[in-house]
Amino acid sequence: MGCVNGKCCSRYPSSPDGGSDHCGELRPYKSKHILTKRSLEIVHVSSHNFTLQYSILTQLGYYQDTVESENQDSFCIKTQIQCNPNVHVFGVFDGHGQYGAQFSNFFNDRLVEILSSDSTLLDDPLKAYTSAFLAINSELHDSEIDDTMSGTTAITVLVVGDTLYLANDGDSRVVIAVKNGDQILAEDLFMDQTSFRKDEYERVKLCGARVLSIDQGEEENEGSDPPRLWIPNGMYPGTAFTRSLGDSTAKKIGVIADPEISVVKLTPNNLFFVVASDGVFEFLPSRTVVNMVAAYTDPRDACAAIAGESYTLWLENEDRTDDIIIIIIQIKALWIPVVGWWCHR
Repeated sequence: MGCVNGKCCSRYPSSPDGGSDHCGELRPYKSKHILTKRSLEIVHVSSHNFTLQYSILTQLGYYQDTVESENQDSFCIKTQIQCNPNVHVFGVFDGHGQYGAQFSNFFNDRLVEILSSDSTLLDDPLKAYTSAFLAINSELHDSEIDDTMSGTTAITVLVVGDTLYLANDGDSRVVIAVKNGDQILAEDLFMDQTSFRKDEYERVKLCGARVLSIDQGEEENEGSDPPRLWIPNGMYPGTAFTRSLGDSTAKKIGVIADPEISVVKLTPNNLFFVVASDGVFEFLPSRTVVNMVAAYTDPRDACAAIAGESYTLWLENEDRTDDIIIIIIQIKALWIPVVGWWCHR
């Protein structure tokens, strides 16, 4: 859910488009999925004897007044960072405002470049992450792209062996599935950075933001759409998130670029994790998304089902849809090649 003054914010989604940096050694299945138009891809984490099997789907949003709009969401998949077979990154970037697509792609490209060249990455991943986010935000401010009312949210997962290092600016989400007996539970690895959060609400209020519903009613924290942020004497920028990259006007009222960082140690009970934009989670709870993923063996089928359900729910509730992007990463035991194919050991 992005800026109110820009693009913010089918059962059978259209073909995905752009945004990935598929580097490193990928091992795709030979056939492409009929809906996602993608091969199912696999990368090994040899240090801990498991594989990541993943798929991506992006769905262009529908806007009645802008038929020929572009998808402002982008994603990043970079395997074997620094030629290390145990280090991989997955990210989702949700652009907003007039130049949102440029911002999301700028961040996408620069994050890979910075992490790939950072000699301290494995010594202190958390510090490297924070430095990268802030450096890119500074570069965005100094670039030729107008960030007055445009920017991007960003959420990334850096896999280092059996540990996930996560960084988040905004309201996209990472959800991990945890097997608990006969149940599969959904665990959000971040709380959305919106005014629904008391700590974020109080922080932006101290910076002078007015926090009002989109129709400029009284301050409220009810409903599904968080109240938006406005300057003291104007009706802009109207951001629903409290952290992002770019958005120089929103920075004046407390929207910051400092990412929240989280560390998760994988266990045998972790089945998969999902990285997706708020276009997915606006009407689908994390619990539902995890249930839908668990219902499919092939993550491409799950991507298509979730994108289709999200799209349908948007149109049932509003006269538009947001852009949708989803990456599903399954965590599987080691596979070994047999006669040019893959079989489970």
